[in-house]
Amino acid sequence: MATIRDVSKLAQVSVATVSRVLNGGYVNHETKKRVTNAMQQLNYKPSMIAQSLNSKKSKTIALVIPNITNPYFSNLAKAVDDVAKENGYKVLLFNTDDKDENIDYYLNIARQKYIDGLIMATPLKDYKSQSDVPIVVLDRVKDKSVDSVVSNNRNGGKIATQHLIDIGCRKIAHIKGTQDITTAQERYQGYLEVLSEYNLINESLVVEGNFDLDSAKDATGKLLLEQPDIDGIFAGNDLMAVGALKAIKKMGKRIPEDVALIGFDGIDFSRYTEPELSTIAQPIYDMGALSTRVLLDKINGLSKDITFHELDVSLIKRGSTKRQSKGE
Repeated sequence: MATIRDVSKLAQVSVATVSRVLNGGYVNHETKKRVTNAMQQLNYKPSMIAQSLNSKKSKTIALVIPNITNPYFSNLAKAVDDVAKENGYKVLLFNTDDKDENIDYYLNIARQKYIDGLIMATPLKDYKSQSDVPIVVLDRVKDKSVDSVVSNNRNGGKIATQHLIDIGCRKIAHIKGTQDITTAQERYQGYLEVLSEYNLINESLVVEGNFDLDSAKDATGKLLLEQPDIDGIFAGNDLMAVGALKAIKKMGKRIPEDVALIGFDGIDFSRYTEPELSTIAQPIYDMGALSTRVLLDKINGLSKDITFHELDVSLIKRGSTKRQSKGE
């Protein structure tokens, strides 16, 4: 197996020069070319551990997500991994199941792996405690004291609710996510803002799910038993919308004729229900990719300012809200 000394001998340079090439230090073009050619000829594979010790960088970042079973977070993870790979970085993926003890456990592991930076898709109580590495918060942002990438959740809630009103709904329920999560709060706020314009706010039409299918199915079933004249439902994410759809059908109601339904996220899964789900689509891949680029800029000293990126959402109209207008 070739060593760094073998490379230096073949390239006719010092070991220190080979080391500079490996660690991205300045070496003139001709010398760098001789070194890389020698490495190729000898099939030399540098030690990642040695490179980490020399450069004080492991070329590894960690992505912390709350629920790997939710396709939304899986799609975010794919984007992070794609951009990291393009830039020569590896990604450690940690799934917390939305438990604080799991967050602490994984952060301790991340420190032991000498990661270069963190992307947090689940909120921390104290970001200052992680100040030894750059952090970018993705999706669930508690404050703007750290670099953040989010979508416009409040506006998405407004668009969803307005769409239901535009197709004739007047008794519109909302299945909201857990309210200690900022995305759930913001979508709920958008819902309330639109209903207040039409004097349609009714607190009894709001129930809490847990951003999952089963909780939404149970909540929707109870809600429709108590108030069977509900004609529209805005679910705080697509998984809860699927749960609501199952509950609506179980009660023998038609979608969208009796109850129109819209979700939030725009995951691929929403296209495979019957009827297909209308949804507020987040630019999921763009969010994951942008958060990774922001983090890598921080790691490599290309950006020092705190940045806040809020990406636009869009309405996708499908069968679950496709009502015929009068006269058709």
